[in-house]
Parts: sequence; C-alpha cells; structure tokens
Amino acid sequence: MTPEVSVIIPTYNRRPMLLEAIDSVLAQTVTAFELIVIDDGSTDDTPEHLSRLGRTIRVERIEHRGPAAARNRGVAIARAPLIAFLDSDDLWSPTKLERQLAFMHANPNCAISQTNEIWVRNGRRVNPGLRHLKRAGDIFIDSLRTCLISMSATIMRTELFRSSGGLDEGMDAAEDYDLWLRILIDHEVGLLDEPLVTRRGGRPDQTSATTPAIDRFRILALAKLLADDRLSESRRTTVIEVLGEKCRIYAGGLVRRGRVDDARLYEWVANEAWRWRKSTTPGIGCAIESMRSMLRGIPHEC
Repeated sequence: MTPEVSVIIPTYNRRPMLLEAIDSVLAQTVTAFELIVIDDGSTDDTPEHLSRLGRTIRVERIEHRGPAAARNRGVAIARAPLIAFLDSDDLWSPTKLERQLAFMHANPNCAISQTNEIWVRNGRRVNPGLRHLKRAGDIFIDSLRTCLISMSATIMRTELFRSSGGLDEGMDAAEDYDLWLRILIDHEVGLLDEPLVTRRGGRPDQTSATTPAIDRFRILALAKLLADDRLSESRRTTVIEVLGEKCRIYAGGLVRRGRVDDARLYEWVANEAWRWRKSTTPGIGCAIESMRSMLRGIPHEC
C-alpha cells in the first residue's frame, strides 16, 4: 500500500538524538507513513544502530555531502504524495502527523503547511522572538529578513518539492531559507496553530555554530531570486532592498576583519542591485557565480 506521507530524517553523527527523533515518529497515532533515514556518511556508531531497527525503516547511507543532499536523496526515493521532514535533533508530538494530515485533507488546495513548535535551548524551554512567530497566508515579504518556515514542522506536496528543484546542494547553510523563498513566490502557507514539534537548539554541532557568516548564504539566495522571472515588480523591489541591506552589513564585517578584497564584491552588489529590475540583467548572473566561487574559496571576478 502506498503511504500517505514520506517522513525524511537526514542525519550526521547524531546517534543519541537521532534515535529519539525516530522514536517520536514511530510513536505517531497514525501509521500511513513510511520513514526514510538518510545517513549522510556518519563516522560515529550511527550505521550500527540503524542496522538494528528492522525493516519498518528505510535507511540509506550516502557519501557525506551535507543536509541538502541528504534531504534531496530522501525525496528522490519517497513513495508518498506528501513529504514531511524531521531534523535528527528535533522531536514530534504523537499527534503531529494525524493533525497535519487532517489539515491537508481539509485544505486540498494547500501545497505546504506547518505546525507551531516548542523551542528548547540547552535543555530549557525558551520563547521565540516576535519576529519568529509563524503566520499563515502570503508570507513571502516577511520571510526575506527572517526564515518563517521550519523544516521539522513542515508537510508539503511531494511534487511541489520536486518541481521547485529541491534544495541547493551548493549551500552549506540557509538552504532551507533559499527553498522556502522560491516556493513562497507562488504559494501561500497553511498553519496548524498547535505546538506539535519540539525544536532543540544550543548545541555546538548545529549549523548555526559550525558555519560562520550564514548571511553570505542568505545573500546568495536573494540574488538567485532576482534571476527568477516569477517575481512581481513590487516583490522584486523589496528583494533588492533587503539584498542591499544584507550586502552592506556583511561587507562592513569583512572590512573590519581585513578582508577588503572579498568585501568589494558585496559592496558592488549593494550599489548595483537597484539596477536589477529585470531577471535578465547580466549583472545578476555574474554576482551569483562570484558568490558561489567565494563559498568554494575560489577567486572571484565580477
């Protein structure tokens, strides 16, 4: 029987928390799902423990390439019309899938939705700032400055993920921010206003702690948006404004750290972006390729 939803957990060297995340999925009050765990080349004892879980879980091990590649692989082998992601350090409440599937059935035109969540940092519950509060509907503009969709809280049509091109595997961070913005150009987001996910943070192995200057990835995501001809004139104008703001802030930080040559690219983008009112403007492609080169540590020129 084809499952209603494919649950995808990417993991890398997080065996204890991963097993807790898996248990939270297996404890769901509905069973119409398949669970796919993508082991992103773990070097701890994750493979050994996954091998003991039996055939109820589909496990695939890939070469270590980061969470974007792991999630993309999970979707590639998913069999259900809906997909739900769960980070290996987060947890679901037992009714998460039941409540969210009911929401999607009741709203057949909704292609992506999320639930609310509980935030835990270093073992203690914390309240998210006002700018992080989730909302329903057209949240494209609000999401430019703050990512308002959480991977572990999301359920979406599998075809939507695939048609969007999936996650950008060249981005070591903010790949979710990049994906959501591309999706939000055409889609509103549904919200089940119940805290059905526990989001656990504050650990040294998280991307926010291991990847410096995450805004450089957000800047790339914004530049990529300007190459998309689906943007309306008003949205393009707002993207240009936010891109300019982030570039100036990041360039200033580079200058303070003595990286004057690197800062020049972002200063140039901040000064030129107002000219990029059409997706075909040559400077956009040049900026994107230069940013990608910098992320790989390759000299850039634009």
